[in-house]
Amino acid sequence: MNKVVVGAQWGDEGKAKITDLLAQNADLIIRYQGGCNAGHTVVAHNKTFKFHLIPSGILYEGKTCFIGAGTVILPEYFEEEIQGLIKEGIDVSGLKINPLASITMPWHTEIDGYSENTAGKGKIGTTKKGIGPTYTDKMARIGLKIEDLYSEEALSEKLDIILPLKNKQLKEVYGLKTYTKEEVTALCRKYAEIFKPYVCFEWQKVLEDAKREGKAVLFEGAQGVMLDVDYGTYPFVTSSNPIGGGACTGSGYGPKMIDEVIGVAKAYVTRVGEGPFVTELKDETGGKIREIGHEYGVTTGRVRRCGWFDAVTMKYAVLVGGLTSVALTKIDVFDTFDEIKLCTAYKDTRNGEIYTNYPTDVFCHKYLEPVYETHKGWGVDVSGIREYNNLPENCKKYLSRLEELLEVPISIISVGPDREQTIFKINIK
Repeated sequence: MNKVVVGAQWGDEGKAKITDLLAQNADLIIRYQGGCNAGHTVVAHNKTFKFHLIPSGILYEGKTCFIGAGTVILPEYFEEEIQGLIKEGIDVSGLKINPLASITMPWHTEIDGYSENTAGKGKIGTTKKGIGPTYTDKMARIGLKIEDLYSEEALSEKLDIILPLKNKQLKEVYGLKTYTKEEVTALCRKYAEIFKPYVCFEWQKVLEDAKREGKAVLFEGAQGVMLDVDYGTYPFVTSSNPIGGGACTGSGYGPKMIDEVIGVAKAYVTRVGEGPFVTELKDETGGKIREIGHEYGVTTGRVRRCGWFDAVTMKYAVLVGGLTSVALTKIDVFDTFDEIKLCTAYKDTRNGEIYTNYPTDVFCHKYLEPVYETHKGWGVDVSGIREYNNLPENCKKYLSRLEELLEVPISIISVGPDREQTIFKINIK
């Protein structure tokens, strides 16, 4: 069966561990959107691996790992990640890059940093890795794709179009450094060498062969549904489509290739960067969750905002994300909690209106407060449990209530960071 792994909250849900587990039984793993602004952590062989661009399935021998056309790639960051894996003895020969993937150029990171630093009230909270400006140029049809690096004629013609526009923008709008054609051409030659071992110009054949032979495909997304550029908390979102449907546009496969969409969610909620967060806890409880859960960003080290599980946004994620089941992570963080709260609705403090469906106008969220249910804790260390029936009764009650609210099953329960600290409630391996 072909599966999509989607972040069901605001990213950082533990997708890499779930992807890593499911990659064991996949033949082809495709990262379909985003860039190095995403950080995925996998604990395997008593080592911690941090991924940003490369699919975490690379840790398994004999797998084909694709970076899809829907991604944007910062070459220097890609090279650094590759070298880090090689240093750890990881075989990267199975890695392939779709030549239609977009390149993050130096001006993209410079514009991103300038925009974020001078935004003031409009600050989004980006990682300043140039992701948004790269997608902007892609949509404006003035971006560079990896295949352009291997055609002097195409590159030359494109730069003649791009550079006058980009230099005018850099100079007159941002007051930043401009680039000569010679500088950029030399840079592109360097990028061509970085990507050369991995670019797959036969990507159509690879995908066609996998389809024809019935190979198992795993689609790996970055960020989360609530950061989707169309359906997330706009404008406090990423610049691509992490939802299940994004797997099609970013991978090269159509919808009929997808059998399941697994939404990864924490047993609570975290968010990095700006934007609304109705269940956010700015008190001692939020701090306790942060410290037990080690809630600091993989890419930036930024402190993650923490809050109780929000079933309102999660129901919305089930709908727009196309989720067929949920993988719930970090349930073990609640082992020492006497009480656990669960948000089932929002209350508008202006008029008392109750929302059980997610209000997409994020500028009204400052007037919303969570409506909570309180559940009893279980006071038991669940990190060593491997069977669902062996979980404490109160833990199972909490999980059952989540399933009832979300109207999809919980298929996977993570009780710790290691691969083996996992309960498969439904067999979807």
